[in-house]
Amino acid sequence: MRETENNSYATVDFQRLKRTGVAEIIFGEGKDADTIAGVLSQLVAAGQNAIATRVSKEKAEIICSKVDGAEYFESSRVLHRPAGEWKELGKGEILVICAGTSDLPVADEAADICWLLGNRVSRINDVGVAGIHRLLKHEKALKEARVLIVVAGMEGALPSVVAGLTDKPVIAVPTSVGYGAAFDGITALLSMLNSCASGVSVVNIDNGFGAAFQASQINRLS
Repeated sequence: MRETENNSYATVDFQRLKRTGVAEIIFGEGKDADTIAGVLSQLVAAGQNAIATRVSKEKAEIICSKVDGAEYFESSRVLHRPAGEWKELGKGEILVICAGTSDLPVADEAADICWLLGNRVSRINDVGVAGIHRLLKHEKALKEARVLIVVAGMEGALPSVVAGLTDKPVIAVPTSVGYGAAFDGITALLSMLNSCASGVSVVNIDNGFGAAFQASQINRLS
């Protein structure tokens, strides 16, 4: 790996756990396997949970050979090396709702990060607005969740529908799924930002991680 002038390729924020309740999490896209493994190893040595997102299968194989105990979740591209046994830190359950099967990789990222941050997670998949009756069958789950993450591409209508059915916070995640006029997720993003349903917050396109982090913060509130 190429090192900077001070012979350090990364300055790991070991104090982030104390400040925010969550150790630094590595964005793996654009970083080589050795760099990711090096940062993970520093977090492990400090006794902190080590998580990396957007890690390809090829990189993960190299990293897992260098970091003992590392686990890779291929569908979400999340790599994790736990500091100890899983401990529930949330006050309730986070519900991750996915509009279509093409949106699953983003929903998987959101669900896996939620779980790794100490939250109970439940899932509802393939309940997009083209067949809204599929969502309405899950009224009990919508009411029982403490916070909901709703992942959708195309026109991005599902979060607005969900927010009209629950009194809990809804975090909308636009995906880059859709035909040409979807503009790689911009249409869904703008639709969600313009939602007339109250209680909807929106993260960036394909940002399952960001939605999970926000949901985890809400779920930890007393």
